[in-house]
Amino acid sequence: MNEIVLNNGITIPQLGLGVFRVKDGEEAYNAVRYALDAGYRHIDTAAAYKNEESVGRAIRDSGIAREDIFVTTKLWTDDVRAGRAKEAYKESLQKLGMNYVDLYLIHWPAVGYEKAWKDLEDMYLEGQMRAIGVSNFHAHHLADILPTARVLPAMDQVESSPSFTNSELLAHIRSLNIQPEAWSPFGGSLDKNVLKDENLLQLAAKYGKSTAQVVLRWHIQQGNVVIPKSIHKERIEENLQVFDFSLSDEDVALISSFNKDIRAGSNPDTFNF
Repeated sequence: MNEIVLNNGITIPQLGLGVFRVKDGEEAYNAVRYALDAGYRHIDTAAAYKNEESVGRAIRDSGIAREDIFVTTKLWTDDVRAGRAKEAYKESLQKLGMNYVDLYLIHWPAVGYEKAWKDLEDMYLEGQMRAIGVSNFHAHHLADILPTARVLPAMDQVESSPSFTNSELLAHIRSLNIQPEAWSPFGGSLDKNVLKDENLLQLAAKYGKSTAQVVLRWHIQQGNVVIPKSIHKERIEENLQVFDFSLSDEDVALISSFNKDIRAGSNPDTFNF
């Protein structure tokens, strides 16, 4: 497993398990246990996913030391608007059954995100979490908080896939010394079509890998942290087997050329939740 050093000096495993739309209870619990048993040490959840309790229980039951697992959760939009960042963080910790998380993110740039960032900074500077960052922030959102920031965001988690490379934003994030993290790495609801793309199938045959593994490797070689979601044991295990091969520079460029600027998720400038 590759690890990336964030701008505050802590390390994050480059590949993790995302649990968006994973049902609380047995489904979320099993997915996290499958991942940890397979060797994952990075789990990404959020208050809005409503599965923090099952995620926390699976981590405790795994028998792996808490400090050996990188855990991310996120501040939901309702709490951003209500100015409840500090209260919401405590609620997430209670559900997770933890006394800290490794990374706490503002989930979306809802009205009030400037104050929410100041609240996250307060908590971080008090030592309540190991790193703070943002999610779904465009360049102009970052520009709103950076001039007065006491802490540089460690992460900006944004949508990126072969059908929506988001390459301009990713390059801008990197230029600010902020680590980009890709969600919906296969294209979300589009993934069945993306992963059956004839060009990707040819690349998969060339490297002796699945199309999903090729796409994950494409993310990794660009320097993205990536959090594929799955609830299936075999797929979770397969997604981790991407550190034993490399794509050529030409093949990385080829996959990038598949871009159609088609989002699987909402636009951070126009979302309505």
